Amino acid sequence: MDYYFLLIPLIGVLSFGLTLYLRHYALHQKLLDVPNSRSSHSVPTPRGGGVAFVLTYLVFLIIAWWFSKIDISILMSSAGAGALVAVIGFIDDHRHIAARWRLLGHFTAALLVIAPLGAFPTIVVAGFEFNPGVMGLLLSAVYLVWMLNLYNFMDGIDGIAAVEAVTTCLGMALLYFTTQHVDLILAPLLLATCVAGFLVLNFPPAKIFMGDAGSGFLGIVLAGFSLHAAFREPELIWPWLIMMGVFIVDATFTLLRRLLRGDKVYEAHRSHAYQFASRQVGKHLPVTICVGLINLFWLLPIAFSVVRLDLPGLAGVVLAYVPLVLLAIKYHAGALEGAVQEP
Repeated sequence: MDYYFLLIPLIGVLSFGLTLYLRHYALHQKLLDVPNSRSSHSVPTPRGGGVAFVLTYLVFLIIAWWFSKIDISILMSSAGAGALVAVIGFIDDHRHIAARWRLLGHFTAALLVIAPLGAFPTIVVAGFEFNPGVMGLLLSAVYLVWMLNLYNFMDGIDGIAAVEAVTTCLGMALLYFTTQHVDLILAPLLLATCVAGFLVLNFPPAKIFMGDAGSGFLGIVLAGFSLHAAFREPELIWPWLIMMGVFIVDATFTLLRRLLRGDKVYEAHRSHAYQFASRQVGKHLPVTICVGLINLFWLLPIAFSVVRLDLPGLAGVVLAYVPLVLLAIKYHAGALEGAVQEP
């Protein structure tokens, strides 16, 4: 075993310790997320805890890069793009940034992810090969920006965004191990460890929230992982899309439904499926746990079937997403809040 992996437990403890410090600091400075009509919580709660796993991850990622444990494209995705998104989110957490400037910053971050990857690889879908070229790079930028905003949208109840990141990263680290892509394991395993340290205090009932700095960071770093893997071996994009399915389906389904209704999609709302579900059961905990269980016992086996049992990638995505779409419909994703009878 590489000696660096022996640091993993210590890294988790450091992330937890920094989260605990940030909670005490936020309480002392009264940096609280006060509930309003669009909130899913009912008690003022310290915010900004995501800075703990952002800083811990970046420090140990840079150390890993210094000792040649990860390559420059992963470093630029995280220490470049991720850090930029985290700074934008941190500023927006404390003072509002106009949407156009946030979007400009997000696309700049997307370029930092794409720049070191090189030419877009030839991909195979349903047996047909094609090379999207420049269009593929443009679509990659849109994908990155959507994923980071998607993650922000989905960080609406206690623990859900952290559980999604931990289970996705651990699942992909396991898949990399089974496919002999051992050199790709360290970055997602490191991120999972750092987020797990934060999750101790974010698990329902949350004692601190991650804030936009943390959620946006997770969105673009996870998307960056998926693109990095796809440029290495195009078939590796499928397991990433499968493992992130809960967030992709809920956020995309909700956005499309609100767009079709003519809503102002940039306004805060509580109409995601997971938000309706948490209000229906009256707690965050069951929904957050269900997301983790879906990832581990539904999506991970399908992703494994794609990478090890020759299940076509597109078929795996469809198989994974169909039940998730049905859940989105069942829990009224994108519906008008007042139009749905709730307890």
